[in-house]
Amino acid sequence: MAELSTIARPYAEALFGAVRDDEQGLAKWSELISALADVSALDDVREALGDPRLDNAQRVDLLSGLMPEGLPQAAANLVKLVVQNGRIDVLPQIAEQFELLRNQHEGTALARITSAFPMDDAQIAELLTRLEKKFGLKLKADLTLDPSLIGGVRVAVGDHVLDTSVRAQLAGLRDSLAA
Repeated sequence: MAELSTIARPYAEALFGAVRDDEQGLAKWSELISALADVSALDDVREALGDPRLDNAQRVDLLSGLMPEGLPQAAANLVKLVVQNGRIDVLPQIAEQFELLRNQHEGTALARITSAFPMDDAQIAELLTRLEKKFGLKLKADLTLDPSLIGGVRVAVGDHVLDTSVRAQLAGLRDSLAA
């Protein structure tokens, strides 16, 4: 999906530049863009927006009307622009790119933690503390469960991946025995 993220980047950068100093704060904008992306990704919404009988103004009204609190001007301009350019399907990637820009601006990064078993808040905090020392960044955790890891965790921070799962260790052992 590198192509979609390449298409999404200019939209996200333009929106970020427009709202960087907004009094609502970047967290509120991240939530709004994420919600807009979630709504646009719904099958029924995609089908309705793809209806050839609708013109662009009707598509903008439809998508904007599905947002519970309405859209601020910058978000409405984004919707209008992606509809005019036929890029509605890129809204989820725009939300991702916006979040990356926000993290970069705030000096933070997202740590995608995949665990074989549920982790409590203390375990997550301890893991984040160790990872922050390793990467030199303030990290936000995004925890998912994957029982196929058998045990341990897999952490992805940007392009860096630390895989201490039992599955990865077994794969390494298999590869060394096969060599």
